[in-house]
Amino acid sequence: MQAGYVEPHSFPYSLCISAMKDLETLVEVAAEHYYGDKKWNFIAITEAIKVCVRLALFRNSGYKMLLHGGETPNIEKDVDFSSEHAPGGSSKPGIHHGPGHSQFMNGQNTWNLEGRALSALSRFGERARTVYDPVWSSRVQHQRAIIEPPSPIDERKTLSAILSEKGFDGALFVMGEVLFITRPLIYVLFIRRYGIRSWIPWFISLAVDFAGIGFLTKITKANHVEKGQHFHLTVSEKDELKRRKLLWALYLMRDPFFSKYTRQRLESTEKLLEPVPLFGLLTGKIVELIIGAQTRYTYMSGS
Repeated sequence: MQAGYVEPHSFPYSLCISAMKDLETLVEVAAEHYYGDKKWNFIAITEAIKVCVRLALFRNSGYKMLLHGGETPNIEKDVDFSSEHAPGGSSKPGIHHGPGHSQFMNGQNTWNLEGRALSALSRFGERARTVYDPVWSSRVQHQRAIIEPPSPIDERKTLSAILSEKGFDGALFVMGEVLFITRPLIYVLFIRRYGIRSWIPWFISLAVDFAGIGFLTKITKANHVEKGQHFHLTVSEKDELKRRKLLWALYLMRDPFFSKYTRQRLESTEKLLEPVPLFGLLTGKIVELIIGAQTRYTYMSGS
């Protein structure tokens, strides 16, 4: 468990979202078999439930970016090092280093190796003695509870706190995440209204994706004017932002773009490589798999 993330009795949002995605596949298959084109009514209901769960997770996590649609908990902390590299040369304002600081820095790596080795030996001795002496183990735990202070727990940020702290950038961040969360539901509702062959749901879904990513990209630029309101993303959040941009490739597999352009390119490539003994057979199987997967899974991919 990472320090600052202690919610043993919280609702299992990640597990619930994963289960909802699997359930959505079952609902779509069953609804298409029994109701045909009316399956979008059932898919819209499941998407609405999933949106509610994700919005609740977004709120209860302190308005942190959802990783993999909320299936991965966002518990990584980001450390702002901007104040540690002040122009004056000191690492932090108000902290001055003595003349022995350079010697300490030169021997820091050696001390770290020795300290880690001694710490590992100490922990090994404690674990060994704990097995053979339970009374001593309880005594050590009691002493630790008295000596060591409790680990700090981050307070969950509220929407008003983010807006007051980050200002307009905070509003853009929240809007970007809300657009990412609600985009699948918006897409389904427009498909339900205009049909899967219409360009309107495709363009609206793409526009919502562009707007959400645009908001997040704008507020995380390094050359932002108001440095106090600059968002510092963690490594996981930066990877999540890259993953969302890669998901734009799925629009090539969604109708009507797939039927108008992508499928024709695939079929022409298959005909071109068909005379080649090995590559022709492999290309035909790959195209067949892509077309079969597109008819069912490209709608829900990335949602």
